[in-house]
Amino acid sequence: MPCRTITYTDASSWPAISQWLEGRKGPKQSVEQPVLDILEAVKTRGDEALAEYTSRFDCPRFSPDAIAVTAEEMAAGCALVPERDKTIIQEAADNIRSFHENQKQKSWMVTQENGTILGQMVSAVDRAGLYVPGGKGGETPLISSLLMNAIPAQVAGVKNIVIVSPPRKDGTLNPSILAAANILGIDHIFRAGSAWAIAALAYGTQTIPRVDVIAGPGNIFVTTAKRILVGEVGIDMIAGPSEIAILADTSAHPEWLAADLLSQAEHDPLASSILISPDKTILEKTRQALVRQVAELPRHDIAASCLKDWSACILVPDMDTGLELVNKIAPEHFELCVDDPWSLLGKVKNAGAVFMGHHTPEPVGDYFAGPNHVLPTLSTARFSSALSVDTFCKKTSIIAASDSYIQEHGEKIARLARMEQLEAHARSMERRMRPMR
Repeated sequence: MPCRTITYTDASSWPAISQWLEGRKGPKQSVEQPVLDILEAVKTRGDEALAEYTSRFDCPRFSPDAIAVTAEEMAAGCALVPERDKTIIQEAADNIRSFHENQKQKSWMVTQENGTILGQMVSAVDRAGLYVPGGKGGETPLISSLLMNAIPAQVAGVKNIVIVSPPRKDGTLNPSILAAANILGIDHIFRAGSAWAIAALAYGTQTIPRVDVIAGPGNIFVTTAKRILVGEVGIDMIAGPSEIAILADTSAHPEWLAADLLSQAEHDPLASSILISPDKTILEKTRQALVRQVAELPRHDIAASCLKDWSACILVPDMDTGLELVNKIAPEHFELCVDDPWSLLGKVKNAGAVFMGHHTPEPVGDYFAGPNHVLPTLSTARFSSALSVDTFCKKTSIIAASDSYIQEHGEKIARLARMEQLEAHARSMERRMRPMR
């Protein structure tokens, strides 16, 4: 079961590693047509279709009347969550909010000497829809994902936030989801999961309002629905299986490294956990620790499958070559488990998030520190970023030209228009350059 060992000498070693990692995108499951059918059903039949799909896959005999969570249900669910848990959720929420407050952008305008005003207006979308997976049987709710998606939307200024989450067999939502939503002051919560929940957010139903942006992780049906709906509604990102890469030197602790690699391996058989080091001893001791630790995990089968198929201990000649490899992999999570991480940070170009030093395991960022854990996967960190306040904002350009601006630049603008064979554009300018009759 131990993960494979690979030697990376230079860029010529990359094609083989790249081809191996490409397989993580998984089999080409034929779900697009079923998802298209689901989207059309919800678009045309609304709540009725939602109830049918929910009855078939989540909660038998589910009624359209049960889609919305009532205030009484919210209160009852919150009462089931221990106060200690609520306190921790609140503290995590405060940290996340504090971090994202720094991302807010202001509208701005500048006035030129000729009186022309140019600027940019930053405004939040009107309504955001958040998908919160319930996990297996609704018993492993992603509370942290609710916080990481909802709080940036609130900081952005979104006035209407809608949560959808699949019900458990008895029709209830996990109390922890209700408690987290209550702590954030969100009371528009609906029972709906999978692609039909995404369809409801995109098109609206009799009960669930149409939104402007959809955010939140999900299975292949959720991801496929989001991919199809790009252009119909704003989408946070198309995320793949989780991943971590660690660059370690001789100061690293193999037992800690193994634990960090397993923190992602337990997510999904298609997750990836990669350790990179110029030190053979660190790599071998970590492989041995992985064998011991994975056997102790409740999700042993998932983690073991990930280690066997999509994880590796990679030997590199030196730290610079290790960083070169990291930038090619462009991992979702990247841990710098080295003696002086700050001396290497400037060489990191492609990573969703960087975890600095021996005392910053990935779960610190996943749950509590404040930065967002919704990160680009499958090498998309080469060109994309974490979910942020910007995900829920629009930037509108403002242009107010003065008459003197038109007289000074109108002829140039008209000439540019004629270069493109757009005569009406040119005449629109020229009419303003002549005195009004």
